[in-house]
Formats: sequence, C-alpha cells, structure tokens
Amino acid sequence: MWSGPRNISTAMMRSWGQRPDTYVCDEPFYAHYLEVTGLDHPGAAEVIAQHETDWRNVIQTLLGDIPESKSIFYQKHMAHHLLPDMDRGWLLDVENCFLIRDPYEMLTSLTKNIPEPRIEDTGLPQQVEIFHYVSAHIGRTPPILDAKDVLTRPREMLQLFCQKIGVPFRDEMLSWPAGPRATDGVWARHWYHAVERSTEFQPYRPKSEQLPDHLLDLYECCSEYYNQLYADRLGG
Repeated sequence: MWSGPRNISTAMMRSWGQRPDTYVCDEPFYAHYLEVTGLDHPGAAEVIAQHETDWRNVIQTLLGDIPESKSIFYQKHMAHHLLPDMDRGWLLDVENCFLIRDPYEMLTSLTKNIPEPRIEDTGLPQQVEIFHYVSAHIGRTPPILDAKDVLTRPREMLQLFCQKIGVPFRDEMLSWPAGPRATDGVWARHWYHAVERSTEFQPYRPKSEQLPDHLLDLYECCSEYYNQLYADRLGG
C-alpha cells in the first residue's frame, strides 16, 4: 500500500492487522530514507539505529516468506521512501495499491510535524511515478483508495477493495483494540497519537485549519498529482 504522510495509512494497517490471515509491516524503507537524505525527522537517529538501513535487505524480506505463516503480507509504505536509485523491478512481484488524501487536508496536518514541507515530502510525485510504472507493466489500473471515501463508507470501500485484489472481506477489518502494536515502527510515539486512541475508522470531518499563504503554491502542485490518481479511484 503506497501512501503519503498524514493519510489514514496507519489506520488501514490496523484494519488489515486484525485479519487472522494477515501479517503487517510498517514503513520498512524509512530507516534507509532517513540515513540517505539526512532529513531531520522526529526520532530520526533512533529509527536509523533500530531498523534496517539497506534497501536491498528490505526487499528480500518483503519478497520472502510471510512471517508467522500468514497468507497475506500487508506492507505499509510511504511512496517518498522509494528513492530514485532504488530498484523498481521488485514491484512487479507484489500487488501494488495506492492510498490518497485531499492535499489541502494532508498539508495542514503534515505541517504540524514538518513545518516547511517540500513537494518531495508529500509522496505524491512518487505515488504517480510508481502508479505509472506498475500500470505500464501489468496492463491494468492498480487499485486506488481515497481516504475520504474510506472514512465515509468504510465497509463498502473495504469490500470493494478486497474484491479488487481478490481476497475475501472480513468484518474484523472494521475495528481494532486501542493502543500500540509490536509491528509499529519506533517512530510511532511521534506520529501515531491519534491512531493509538482509535478503535475504528473515524467518521470523516472536514478540517478547519488554514494553510499559510506561502504554502498555497505547494498545495496547487500537490493537487495536480492528486487529481491524476483521484480520477482512477475505486468507487468513484
């Protein structure tokens, strides 16, 4: 599942983690991304110290045996963690899915952790690149979920999504116990406060926050990428 930051990506990981047939992993390329870019993200040194930093080893794990003898391996990825010099060929050995969110709402949330985000930090250009790469090689449109659709119609959208990827929907996906998970990255304490309190997909509510004027150009750029993916979303 290729997402950007401040989406419902962790809630979606919680949803899949409730399935007895599914093992989940949390942003496995993050440590490599931080080590290479040197970006000052919250807890960066700890992430690098405690997680795998060699992307080649990460890919071997992602394509290897599914832990705990599960039949589904749900991999939560941030699209911008797939840096330009990293191999793309392995993408053809997995089912690639995309999770998007209205960029205005995404940016007002992202700026609370990264006050001056760049277009590269949103994951949107990388989502579009991965989408086109995969589409060209598999000859069909990969599934795209929009966060608002999921929050507005969780059962319907998860049923549609499961049907699209050829697995049975399970009622367990609609709720989960509050709290952290052993599969969460060490960055959870910086980013997962809301999802750790949650027990289900929260009803959609429009955001009231306003973007500062100097980020409006970034918003317009994000919207161009978002709209390319939004046009092909499931349930549209």
